[in-house]
Amino acid sequence: MLTVHPDVRSIVRPEWFEAAPVRVVEQDEALELRRREATARVRTAPEPADVIAAVRTMYKRVGIDPTKTRPSSEALLRRVRKGDELPRINSLVDIVNWCSLETQLPYGLYDRNRMRGAVTLRLGRAGEEYEGIRKAIVHVAGRLTLADDEGPFGNPTSDSARTMVTTATTGALVVIFVPASLPQAVGAEAATLTRDRIAGHSGPTSFTF
Repeated sequence: MLTVHPDVRSIVRPEWFEAAPVRVVEQDEALELRRREATARVRTAPEPADVIAAVRTMYKRVGIDPTKTRPSSEALLRRVRKGDELPRINSLVDIVNWCSLETQLPYGLYDRNRMRGAVTLRLGRAGEEYEGIRKAIVHVAGRLTLADDEGPFGNPTSDSARTMVTTATTGALVVIFVPASLPQAVGAEAATLTRDRIAGHSGPTSFTF
């Protein structure tokens, strides 16, 4: 269960679901072929300017300059537009990055078994931070933040090492940080797309909401 704090309900309307059991492998060549095809399409397709603008505004509303601290979705798009391929991490992370690239919505992906208690989407508190994935400490004070009983573990730019998905992951939480200004259908379609791809490449699995 994910709870949205009242202070951020006018800013973000997250789509989320849990998937279990999931199969996570280091490489899935069939998946990689589909991702490369999608990357080629994105390089020449018009950008979803309305979604990109809404995500940037979501950042600005919590005092973050999105040109300095980029949403994960926009960072992926810039990478692809420069001619690079999407990063290869593992099959489940690769699916989520593919969906984020195409929808231009920031995603969070977490190992459910590494989390403790209920999850809340809120603003980070003074002094809150966590160890990032392949990064130094991530400071989240004043930022949109996912937190459990142990503290913060994710945001729309970068997630924590504590809850990262690996090949040992058997259950996952997927969160799509959808700006509240966008039609609800935008987030719902992104969630459906993501579940379909997870079922196709990491299943059989069940989803809970």
